[in-house]
Amino acid sequence: MTAADTVTLYTDGASRGNPGDAAWAYVIVQEGAIAASRSGYIGKATNNVAEYHAVINGLRAARAFTEGRLRVRSDSELVVRQLTGRYRIRKEHLAVLAGEVQQLARNFAEVRFESVPREHPCIQVADRLCNDVLDSEAGRK
Repeated sequence: MTAADTVTLYTDGASRGNPGDAAWAYVIVQEGAIAASRSGYIGKATNNVAEYHAVINGLRAARAFTEGRLRVRSDSELVVRQLTGRYRIRKEHLAVLAGEVQQLARNFAEVRFESVPREHPCIQVADRLCNDVLDSEAGRK
């Protein structure tokens, strides 16, 4: 994959408490610029569930930008390793979410899942989006 023909999806999930209030976010980068971003609240969930929801929502949105090559980057090593088959998925609820990811990935010619550090600028944008959602939700309570 080259940068010119690839859309990159950055995802992050967060929970305050594990489980606790949880949110997901994604950032889609195309031709070196942020093309789209979004976040959402999912209620009480674990961080891993929030990370999967970020990938699922991001994959749905990425279809508007490409049916070709998609690079999915996350700071969740667990999610990336489960989706690439390096780790077995032992929890049923995570296996269901991983199955949804695999189904959505079929909409693209190629999908690569990659781990990136949480310090990556696009992951930091997604993290900020998650925290904005959680702050907003906390303000409502």
